[in-house]
Amino acid sequence: MTSNRSTTLEPSVTGPGQQETRKRFTWAKMEGFAIRHAMVVVMLFVIAFFLYKSARFGTMDNLTTILIAAAPFALIALGQTLVILTGGIDLSVGSVIAASAMAAAYVAKATNGNLLLTILIAVAVGLAAGAINGFVVSRMNVPPFIATLGMLTLASGIAYVIGGGAPINGLPASFGSIANTEVLGLKIPVLLMILCIVGLAIVMKRTSYGMRVYAVGGNRLAAEIAGVKSKRILFSVYTISGVLAGVSGLMLASRVISGAPNLGVGYELDAIAAVVIGGASLMGGRGTIWGTAIGLLLIQTLNNGLDLLIVPSYWQDVIKGVLIVLAVAIDVWAAKRRTS
Repeated sequence: MTSNRSTTLEPSVTGPGQQETRKRFTWAKMEGFAIRHAMVVVMLFVIAFFLYKSARFGTMDNLTTILIAAAPFALIALGQTLVILTGGIDLSVGSVIAASAMAAAYVAKATNGNLLLTILIAVAVGLAAGAINGFVVSRMNVPPFIATLGMLTLASGIAYVIGGGAPINGLPASFGSIANTEVLGLKIPVLLMILCIVGLAIVMKRTSYGMRVYAVGGNRLAAEIAGVKSKRILFSVYTISGVLAGVSGLMLASRVISGAPNLGVGYELDAIAAVVIGGASLMGGRGTIWGTAIGLLLIQTLNNGLDLLIVPSYWQDVIKGVLIVLAVAIDVWAAKRRTS
């Protein structure tokens, strides 16, 4: 016995109310992503603009140029991030760069290119400056702004003393190999930048040391009650900042095979801007290494793009200043939206 049964598949009908709900849900997801990654969105807009305006901007050679230019700034910005997370600030990194570069150039010339000693001297100068900053801030309770401002002047003076007020030129070619050698297809400063970003990101996210840094910046008294030795943490972050500034100075001097006493002037401002643009709070306790990396690349991308468009330097300063203020305003707005 055969029976003919017809099965009718009725199309699913979505009412206007459900469609509106789906639209609102999709928009909410997009808005949520934009809020969580505000600086990434700004970065993408900047990249898209320069790709549209300049054919050279998107080339591999130009990308390499941006990364090489960003590397020395990245080192001091990473050190600055740790300091700012504790609620402090390091104004001396630009001058420490100059002092380390001059010391490295002097030793390289005096020893006819003893690279090991040259590297050790540059790191030692940065270490000494950072340790002094850390001691004055943590043990003598001098405000970080004053302590590091004093070191800014001191290190700048030392840089000029080392060279007798003049640059140190005529360095052996081997000195240039420190920054101009390629490893795995990347220049050493770029490789070092990547390693430092990844390494510090892991330390701050996954280790007890990172948790203690955040705790000191969030509420120092509460951190001390919980057993955190805040003075040691403060000493360590300024020391790390000094060491990274010393390495940055070595890389900058090696890149041009010369030591200049005014090297690094104003670098501390770009480093602080990168940290703040990346979402860190100058009050301490909030910020990330990845955020600083985004802020740094945003500034360097802007510098590079404006140079390609042959924008006069004074207009570049205006544009960068406006963008920094807008970027920080967007980040503050995004932070409020996240907590509301």
